[in-house]
Amino acid sequence: MASRIPLFPLSQGLLPDGMLHLNIFEVRYLDLIKRCQREATPFGVVALLQGHEVQVPEEVPQLHRIGTLAHLQDVQTPQPALLQVLCRGGLRFELTGHERGPYGVWYAEVRYLPTDTPEPIPPELQPVANMLGRLIADGQKAGSGQALPIFAPYRLDECGWVANRWTELLPVSAGDKQELLAELAPVKRLRQIARFIDI
Repeated sequence: MASRIPLFPLSQGLLPDGMLHLNIFEVRYLDLIKRCQREATPFGVVALLQGHEVQVPEEVPQLHRIGTLAHLQDVQTPQPALLQVLCRGGLRFELTGHERGPYGVWYAEVRYLPTDTPEPIPPELQPVANMLGRLIADGQKAGSGQALPIFAPYRLDECGWVANRWTELLPVSAGDKQELLAELAPVKRLRQIARFIDI
């Protein structure tokens, strides 16, 4: 299934079910968020290969080919011309082409990628899931200020969900995170995570 969607290029990508906080002040994105809110539609988040998050005249950003839909969860207006936005990651997609649209917002033709199948955690990778479970529990015990930026439900028995949450939490490079986002096999993605945390 192909579609045309507005894009929000960022220095870091978004993962399915991931939590994304944005402070919106550029006119092009204020209009985009208000339109998505009004029409109850998502926008696409893609990581920048080259370029800036804030618009630079005549700059044509270079984008990674894999991105993720962002669904609005909450929009606050703390002051005029500033929106504080909370989004949740949805389907991954592959860019097949993109162009600059009205107000300088980029639009892309995309092909949606399949959602992860709920594959169980292999026994040898169970410590990876257990460690994430302990981090979540410790954050909850410490109170809301220390809770991890992770949406419930906590699917600690699924390879893809556990791998995605570790991808967000680990201090790995943007390139490594993009490779993990692009890996379609949940078990392979979790095995890559296990190498990063040396389990």
